[in-house]
Amino acid sequence: MTNKKKTTIKDIANVLNISAAAVSKALHNDSRISDKTKKAVKQVAENLNYQPNHLASALRSGKSKLVGVIVPKTNSNFFSSAIHNIEEVLNEKGYNVIITQSNESYEKECKNIDTLLYTQVDGIIASMANETVDLEYFEKIKSAGIPLITFDRGENDLNVDYIGIDDYNSSHLIVNHLVDQGCKRIAHIGGFKRTRIYNNRIKGYVDAIKKHNLSLDEELIIESNLTIEDGRKKMLQLLALKNRPDAVYVAGDYAALGALQILNEQNIAIPNEIALVGFGNEPFTSMVTPTITSVNQHAYNIGRIAAEAFLNYADKNNFSQSLNKIILKAELLVRESSFKKEK
Repeated sequence: MTNKKKTTIKDIANVLNISAAAVSKALHNDSRISDKTKKAVKQVAENLNYQPNHLASALRSGKSKLVGVIVPKTNSNFFSSAIHNIEEVLNEKGYNVIITQSNESYEKECKNIDTLLYTQVDGIIASMANETVDLEYFEKIKSAGIPLITFDRGENDLNVDYIGIDDYNSSHLIVNHLVDQGCKRIAHIGGFKRTRIYNNRIKGYVDAIKKHNLSLDEELIIESNLTIEDGRKKMLQLLALKNRPDAVYVAGDYAALGALQILNEQNIAIPNEIALVGFGNEPFTSMVTPTITSVNQHAYNIGRIAAEAFLNYADKNNFSQSLNKIILKAELLVRESSFKKEK
């Protein structure tokens, strides 16, 4: 089986007996080409199934009208919502979005960056993988002279724009709420400290515990990858303690769901025996029994602001990266898993 030859501008020119340059101008709606010729060119292009070479066009014009987006995972409501709003804002300005996911892998993230740079994207909007410690590949984006915008997970050392919520004070909101509910021994299932947002949540938790003069036990602070399965394992670990907690603050909703499953399976009364709080406001948090208290991360606003930050550089038509941090206030959505009707 032979491969079908791809239609070129020259093929269209041969059909119409005009120059390839005239065809190119017609396809780009050049005012020097008559409407009659433009119509004929577009009709032949359609008949021959002509597909423009965006990469070649980008090399000629210096603009691909493509923006790369890198996220750890697309099956998270937070990231899917952020992507939706990034795409909505950029599409309105004539940009198309290339979405890639790292699956929390540093190696995959590096490959995504290489692919996007090869595709000649005009900018990259990224949230880092859990595994990412070495920032070399993100520095590579900056060295290429294109805007890099980070959101949710980003590192200040990069000196690039960052949009996220106040992770430190989010932990204070959660601990304050649990203390108000009468909880005295609050555990934290967090992400890995090497990731800035999780480190800030841990710091916020520690300082809030100290503020309320509660006992700070290292055995109550557990790092994890925040999957459902890990949430189950870490909850079992906490339940095995001689002096188990009366509340658990989990830094991600999927792990909180795993923790909830264990508590339900072991017939532990929620929240009266153990209160539970998650993070991220995934849709399932309001559907499970009991419903899970969680933090709203404002994915809509974060996605929109990240896209607008890129457009700010694109409109200026030059890129000189400086650190612009936009930190949004978190919102605690109190539900059944932590609200004690009788305190």
